[in-house]
Order: sequence, then structure tokens, then C-alpha cells
Amino acid sequence: MQITTIGLDLAKNVFQVHGVNERGKAVLRKQLKRDQVAPFFANLPPCLVGIEACASAHHWARKLQALGHTVRLMAPQFVKPYVKSNKNDAADAEAICEAVNRSDGLSCSG
Repeated sequence: MQITTIGLDLAKNVFQVHGVNERGKAVLRKQLKRDQVAPFFANLPPCLVGIEACASAHHWARKLQALGHTVRLMAPQFVKPYVKSNKNDAADAEAICEAVNRSDGLSCSG
């Protein structure tokens, strides 16, 4: 299971993680509490992490980059078209993962 891209949906206490392999197949769907995020990403090999821009996104981008990951922050309007079902944190994480894979220069690095 080689994870190449992760969509991370930030929230106040519980974060959603959606990871795909090089073929775009979902291989990871996980819910993490705030204190579990850094140790979880420390144990992953470096990969591309997409985060929807919000108040704490830059903080998490710096933390994940320090762990060796490539982080891309995206404006919410670029993520919204990729939400496939009802709006919830798991669907948002999947949409972020899809958007970071398909973005053509629409995102900015954190």
C-alpha cells in the first residue's frame, strides 16, 4: 500500500484523512484526533498532501512540510466541484484529495 496523495480535512478536534495510491484507488480512510495527526504523518513516507485553505491550514502545512511531505493549500471554491455526495468531513477529505490531483496550477504551496 503505497500512498501517493492525501486529502486532509481540518476541523476543530477531529480530522479526516483520505489517501490514494498511484492509480488513484482509495487505500486509506481515517479519522484522527488533533493530537494524533503529527505522529500519523511522521510514520508515513513523504507524499503529496492537499489541504483546504482555512484559519489553521498554514500551521498544519508547516508541520507536515517539516516531516518531509509536499503540501498544497487550495481555496474552497476549487475543492467544491469535487464533492460527490452530501457535505461531510469524509466527503470533503475525498474531494480535497481529488482536487489536489487534478489541479492545474490553481493551488498554491503552503
